Amino acid sequence: MSESVSDDTEETEGTGEQVVTEAEPEYDPAAPAPLHVPRAPTGNAEVDAQLERLADADHLATDGHLEVYEDVHGGLRDALTALDARPGPPAPTRHPTAAPQ
Repeated sequence: MSESVSDDTEETEGTGEQVVTEAEPEYDPAAPAPLHVPRAPTGNAEVDAQLERLADADHLATDGHLEVYEDVHGGLRDALTALDARPGPPAPTRHPTAAPQ
C-alpha cells in the first residue's frame, strides 16, 4: 500500500519520514516590483518633489501605477505653468531720445 504525499511534503529515502518543503511563490506580474530608475535632482524644488513621487509606484501593483503617473504629470504641468506665470525681465524700451521710425 502506498502513501499519498502532498505537493508540499517529501518523503526522505528509506526512512519513511516526511519533510515539509516550501512551495515556490507563484509569479505575479502585477505584484509590486521596484524599477530602480535613477532620479537626478533638477535644482527646482517643485520638479524634484514630483520626480521623487515616482518612487511611490515601486511599492504598488502595476494597476496602481497609473494614479501615480497621472499625479506626477499634473504636478509637472503645474510647475511648468507656474514658470510661464512668473514675471520675467522688463521688455526693452526705446530710448526717449531715439528718433521714431
